[in-house]
Amino acid sequence: MSEHSVVAPKLDAVFCPKSIAVVGASSRPGTVGNDIFRNLLFAEFNGPVYPVNPKSKSILGVRTYPKLTDIPDDVDMAVLIVPSSGVMNVVDQAIAKGVKALVVITAGFKEIGPEGAALEAQLRDKVRAAGIPLIGPNCLGVINTDPAVRMNAAFGRKMPSVGNLAFVSQSGALCASVLDYAEERQIGFSKFISFGNKADVNEIDLLDYLAKDEKTKVIAMYLEDITNGRRFMETVRDIFWETHKPMLCLKSGRSPEGARAVSSHTGSLAGSDSVYDALLVQSGVQRVDTIAELFDYATIYTAQPLPRGNRVAIITNAGGPGIMATDAAVRCGLKLAELSESTKESLKKSLPPTASTRNPVDVVGDARADRYEAAIRTVLSDKNVDMGVVILTPQSTTEPTETAAIIPEAIKGIDKPVVCSFMGAKDVAGGVKLLREAAIPSYPLPEDGIKSLAAASWLVALQDLPRRQTPEFKNLEVDRAKKIVADLLNNHTERYLTQADCRPLLSCYGLPLLKSAIAKNVEEAVKAAESFGAPVVMKVMSADVVHKYDAGGVILNVHGGEEARAAYNKILANVEKAVPGAKIEGILVEEMARKGVEVILGASRDERFGPLMMFGLGGTLVEVLKDVSFRLAPMWQTSAERMVRQIRSFKVLDGFRGNPPSDVPAIVDTLLRLSAMVCNHPEISECDINPLIVHANGEGCSVADSRIMLRKTK
Repeated sequence: MSEHSVVAPKLDAVFCPKSIAVVGASSRPGTVGNDIFRNLLFAEFNGPVYPVNPKSKSILGVRTYPKLTDIPDDVDMAVLIVPSSGVMNVVDQAIAKGVKALVVITAGFKEIGPEGAALEAQLRDKVRAAGIPLIGPNCLGVINTDPAVRMNAAFGRKMPSVGNLAFVSQSGALCASVLDYAEERQIGFSKFISFGNKADVNEIDLLDYLAKDEKTKVIAMYLEDITNGRRFMETVRDIFWETHKPMLCLKSGRSPEGARAVSSHTGSLAGSDSVYDALLVQSGVQRVDTIAELFDYATIYTAQPLPRGNRVAIITNAGGPGIMATDAAVRCGLKLAELSESTKESLKKSLPPTASTRNPVDVVGDARADRYEAAIRTVLSDKNVDMGVVILTPQSTTEPTETAAIIPEAIKGIDKPVVCSFMGAKDVAGGVKLLREAAIPSYPLPEDGIKSLAAASWLVALQDLPRRQTPEFKNLEVDRAKKIVADLLNNHTERYLTQADCRPLLSCYGLPLLKSAIAKNVEEAVKAAESFGAPVVMKVMSADVVHKYDAGGVILNVHGGEEARAAYNKILANVEKAVPGAKIEGILVEEMARKGVEVILGASRDERFGPLMMFGLGGTLVEVLKDVSFRLAPMWQTSAERMVRQIRSFKVLDGFRGNPPSDVPAIVDTLLRLSAMVCNHPEISECDINPLIVHANGEGCSVADSRIMLRKTK
């Protein structure tokens, strides 16, 4: 269990206040102070609302008070719409008055620079010392549509309809657009929160509260950053696996940022967005790319049952869109349901001879509402079907409105998600409106409906994941590894470790190392090569030569002493030419690994989120292809398994063109051991094992090269 928010229990005062004061309420139309006060009144808030304004006697017929402390009755929540310079004074009044919660709409804090940040820090410290939760500053406000509350303490244009979707946003401006967009799609909300600069209450506190909110079935969020990655992941994991509430996140800032000089592939590939991707997928949160996609998924989660599997049936009156939907289903990982023979026989009785009774079921272009009704009920009643898509194109005999009207009746009693795609605009508008009123999602294009069903299928599969625990290895030499790290960092702030330096540390964690020896001179190289009795690889060991292959510092397939002598001298010459003056610690003579697939395992350390693990196909092209996956460490067993299977080129490991399947369990074991190592030793800032040679299934894997960057911790 995570360390749950100490703020969340106090948020009832924000969402269910018995009385509200609007400090900075205004009688002037078009101002924020007027909009919020008006919204509270016209939404029929179930409690008294007190306008506070020293320059007006009344606002919208309600008596005003010069100061918050002049209100004679108790005030649960105060909404502040005063200049930033006056906020602290009002907060002092709120504390004196015994106000239980604050929403600070006012801007002019950390978003304007250091001076504003200092003021915001004072504000945060003051409310936390008083134990008063604060939403904002620099936010749109808070809405609770519950009929028992009816609170619109925001300056949006309208009160949204009642629903079971909660929306949490770091951007106030986006909130206004979302409210308008949701109204057009007839989507209601349980709670709607703009939390702005999150000086006090942050997204973790809000999620913890919404997890327990009976009115909220689905949580959607727009985030620009995450306050505490570890706590976020622990809190959201608890929400997802304990309540099974779907969570969607639109996280802005996908472009690379904060680039710095790094010595590893992992460090160069792990941008900030990779960290967020890993964080969200490990938390059970579905990341979306657009507002439209967010609501595409939310409309299924809020109104439809979740599927029991990934078998989809498609019913259409046009062959082309049916094929488009089929292609999309395959692309998204769904399976086309195989209809039973009894279902096909039933369809033959209600469909014309020209119709297709195979999936996708084509009811033919002249299909009217009754034909759709028969096909929908028959197909969705099939035990081989987990979900359905109904496609309608407006042809001359089509009845969009009548067909939309019969669909709720046709699926009555069928506990499976159904989405529609009434393709077009004007001709199908009436039907789309009826579908949305009946809480049946309708998408302009069938691919969008398929993608949303695939998201629901992914969600269900995630809820049922086994092996949700971090494995404990019994054969680790953690204390010895700590001493090795301390000795290596002695008198160094940071230190790059060559492969030879890495080996003792990796051996403490049971990583599969090959037989090797360090040669300080040519005779030692000859002796080592002869003693192995097998082909060897020879590599330069130098902190100055990061990319050994590029510098000619690696020679493969060296047989016997004489070839070793020649290889030793050639490596020295190559390195001197490529990196003049490089300090060479020796030449590593290592047995050649058996044939297998080259993969890369890596780790880097994010300042806010800690160690980040990477996996992908290895070799020199990893930074070009960028076919890699990331997870935060420590990892669950299942996280490591999914991480390996996530890369686009996993087929290479699964057996390709007659090659045997690779030993994927050995990769997973090595990943988890590496994860344990970087978690136990915060001095490891970057690490690459590239390549790890993966042999055939059951034959393990071999570390063929490695490098580590150590940095002293503060």
